[in-house]
Amino acid sequence: MTIDSRSSARAAWFFILPAVIIMLAACLYPVLSAARLGFYDWSMGTPWSQARWTGWTSFEIAFTEPAVWRSLWTTLKFAAVSVSAEMFLGIALALALEGNIRGMAFFRTLFILPMMVAPIAVGLTWRYLFDAQFGLINALLAVFDIAAKGWLADETLAFAAIIVSDIWQWTPFVFIMVIAGLANVDASVLEAARIDGARWWTTTRRVKLPMIAHVLAITLVMRLIDAFRVLEVIYVLTFGGPGDSTEVLSMYIYKTAFIGQKLGVASAVSVLLLLVVMFLTWLALRMSNPLADSESGQ
Repeated sequence: MTIDSRSSARAAWFFILPAVIIMLAACLYPVLSAARLGFYDWSMGTPWSQARWTGWTSFEIAFTEPAVWRSLWTTLKFAAVSVSAEMFLGIALALALEGNIRGMAFFRTLFILPMMVAPIAVGLTWRYLFDAQFGLINALLAVFDIAAKGWLADETLAFAAIIVSDIWQWTPFVFIMVIAGLANVDASVLEAARIDGARWWTTTRRVKLPMIAHVLAITLVMRLIDAFRVLEVIYVLTFGGPGDSTEVLSMYIYKTAFIGQKLGVASAVSVLLLLVVMFLTWLALRMSNPLADSESGQ
């Protein structure tokens, strides 16, 4: 390494070091505090000096409690169904609206509006729509002589309700990511495919989608991460009920911490959730930089 390169490296660290320190403090302190709290039995409103050391008990509960694994299984099902539907619908909308068709700018703007709505407002909106007595959905069913449903009182229907609300809010995110990826596809490659006689579906399947595969992969992982952290909409819409049919892992953590006042157990479960989200984040970074492995191997 030459003197100039060393000076450049020092200058770079000089400028980014304050941001690095702030980010480490903002990110590591809450994580370390949560991990530390997992070793204690403590309730809010009491002095920390009264916290009782419990060792690994809370972590044993986090990894052995059936309710935790039920919530994790609910989270996995929720993420799998909602994210799959969002990816399919987002890609379909992006492919339909990628051309320079008159009025498409209006529809593109319209489709991204749900993503701008606050999650609490989304939960309230869908709670009113799914209301058994006065909800719009049951009113529409009555038009077709279909009996009203107790959407939020039935375990299966309530689970479907939280999936529908998530699809409505976050399909626009997939749409934006895919439409941006399609805009960067080399037009000469598409023109070559047309000259070779490829039809729209063949061009899409063999050319467009493979060329934006990295965008699709990153979008998929980002949505999976968000799906694992969902809380506000489910809190307002079902509060994890009926029973525990819609109790995702973040909802279980909230109830354990603020209703059951078992902050140690809640912190231990949050560490479990953090490990899952960290794995997905690592996967996203790997997918966003596919050359990292080849460069590190050289």
